[in-house]
Amino acid sequence: MKKPTQPTTPAGKAADYLDQRTKIGVLVKELARKIFPEHWSFMLGEIALFSFVVLLITGVFLALFFQPSMALVRWDGDLPQLHGQLMSAAFASTLDLSFEVRGGLLMRQIHHWAALIFMASIVVHMLRVFFTGAFRKPRELNWLVGATLMILGLAAGFSGYSLPDDVLSGNGLRITDGVVKSIPIIGSYMSYFIFGGEFPGEHIIARLFTVHILLVPGLILALIGLHLFLMVLHKHTQYPGGGRTDSNVVGVPALPVFAAKMGGNFFFIFGVLALMGATLSINSVWNYGPFDPSPVSAGAQPDWYMLFLEGSLRLMPGQAEIVTWGNFTLSLNVLIPAVVIPGILFTFLLTYPFLEAKVTGDHREHHVLDRPRNVPVRTALGVAFLTAFIILALAGSNDLIATHFHLSINSITWVFRVLLFLGPWFAFWVTKRICLGLQRKDRELVLHGHESGRIVRFASGEYIEVHTPLDEQERWLRVSYETRKPLELAPAADARGVKRKGYASEKIWHKVSRFFYEDRVEPVTPAELAAAHAHGEHDAIEASHDEHAALPAGATRTEQER
Repeated sequence: MKKPTQPTTPAGKAADYLDQRTKIGVLVKELARKIFPEHWSFMLGEIALFSFVVLLITGVFLALFFQPSMALVRWDGDLPQLHGQLMSAAFASTLDLSFEVRGGLLMRQIHHWAALIFMASIVVHMLRVFFTGAFRKPRELNWLVGATLMILGLAAGFSGYSLPDDVLSGNGLRITDGVVKSIPIIGSYMSYFIFGGEFPGEHIIARLFTVHILLVPGLILALIGLHLFLMVLHKHTQYPGGGRTDSNVVGVPALPVFAAKMGGNFFFIFGVLALMGATLSINSVWNYGPFDPSPVSAGAQPDWYMLFLEGSLRLMPGQAEIVTWGNFTLSLNVLIPAVVIPGILFTFLLTYPFLEAKVTGDHREHHVLDRPRNVPVRTALGVAFLTAFIILALAGSNDLIATHFHLSINSITWVFRVLLFLGPWFAFWVTKRICLGLQRKDRELVLHGHESGRIVRFASGEYIEVHTPLDEQERWLRVSYETRKPLELAPAADARGVKRKGYASEKIWHKVSRFFYEDRVEPVTPAELAAAHAHGEHDAIEASHDEHAALPAGATRTEQER
C-alpha cells in the first residue's frame, strides 16, 4: 500500500497537525465546494458585515481613550471657544480624542461613517430580501434574525452617538426620557431605573458605554454567526433564470472564487470608509458644546436611521393628552408617535413572512426568488411602508426645510401630516398598478415578441409589423412563475348542516387572501404560446390560418389597409 505523502511546508504541516486532531479538513472541504450564486445585490449583506468589522476595529481604538464618566472637569485644551469650560469627563475625552490623540479624529469619523453605512446596508439588504420573497420557507427564522439585527443596530447607533455628552446627544437622551415616561404605569419607574434617578443623573453615560461596547456588539456577533450558519444550511437563494430550480444552485464555488471576491470587497469597503473619514467631517461635537439642558436650537437632527422617530414626534399634535382618574396624565402626543408607530413598523416586519404563508396556504420550500412585479401586493406594501418611512424622515428635518426654502414650518408640518396618511395609500395603489401592467407587458412580449420597428407590406396591400421572438432564456424568465389564488372558503355548515368550528376565522383569512391575490395576471400557458406562434394572433382568426402560415414566427397581423 502506497504511503500517503507528508506535507513539507510549515503551513502544510500546521494544517495537517490541526486536521489530525480536529478533522477540520472535512468541514473545509465541504465549505470550499459550497456554491454561491452571482448577483450584485447579494453584496449588500457583505457591506453590512464588513462595515461591522470596521466598527469593531475602530471601536477598540476609541475605547482605549474614551472616559465614560459624567464627572465635571475643566478642559484645558487648545480650542479657544471651549478652553476652561466646565464639562463632563466624557465630553472632555471626546475632545482630547479629536485634537490630542494622533489619528483620533480620523478613527472617530471612520467609526461614525461605518455605523451609517452599516445601518443603510442592513435596510437595503432587508428590502431586497422582502421584495424578492427570500424570507419564505425555510428562511423565516433567518428573516427574524435579520430584523433583530436591524433593531440591535438602532440600539448600537443610539447608544454610540449619545456617549460624547454634547448638546445634540443630550437632547436625544432627553427625548428618550420623555418617551420612556410616556409609557403608562411603568414609565416613570423605568426612567428612574435607566438614568439612575431623575434625568440626566450621573450614571447614564457609563451604562450606555457598557451597552455600546459589550452588550449590543456581543448580541450582534452572535446573531451574525447564526445568520451565516442558517444561510449555509439552507443554501443561498438565487434569481430566476434558465436552469435554476428549487433543487439546485447555479453559481461559483466558495473557494477560491467567492472568497477572493469577498476579500476584495472587504478592502474596497474599508478603503471607501477610510476615505470618507479622512475627507468628510461628521459629528463635530466641538461646534455643539457640552450638554446643557437650557439651550434650544433648530437644525438638531439625529442620524438618518432615527429620523423617522424624530419626524413622528414632530408631526403629532401636542394637544393629545388625557388626564384620567387619580390625576394621571396619559401623554398620547408622545406615546403614539414614539412607541405605537415604531411598534406597528416592527410588528409588520417580524410577522409578514407568517402572514403571507397563511394567506397563500403555501408551505413548500422556496430557493428561487420572486420577481417583484409577480407579487404586486407584497411589492406595493413594501413601497407603502418605505414611503411612510421617508415622509417621517423628511418631517424630522422640517425646520431645516423651512429655513433653507424660506417656508412656514407650520405649513410644512401640516403638509407632512396629510402626506403621512395619503402618501402610503397612493404609493400602494400606483405600485400595484405598475406591477400588474408589467405582468401584462410580459404576456404581450411572450406571445408576440419585441417590436422590431420593421413594417412589411404584402402584394394585397396589407401591412404587418414583424416582431422579434424572445429567446428561450428570456421567455422562460417571463412565464416561469407561480400565480397565487385566494384561499377557497369552505361552506359554513358541514354535510350534516352543523356550523363548522372556526368558520369565522376562515372567513377573515379568506378576505385577507382576496386582498392579496384577487387582482392577478396569469402567466402565458404552453397552449397559448403555441397558438400565438402558429397563428400569429392565437386561435382567434381561424379563417386567416393559411394567410398567416406564411408569416415569420412571432409576427402579428395589423390590418392597416386591405
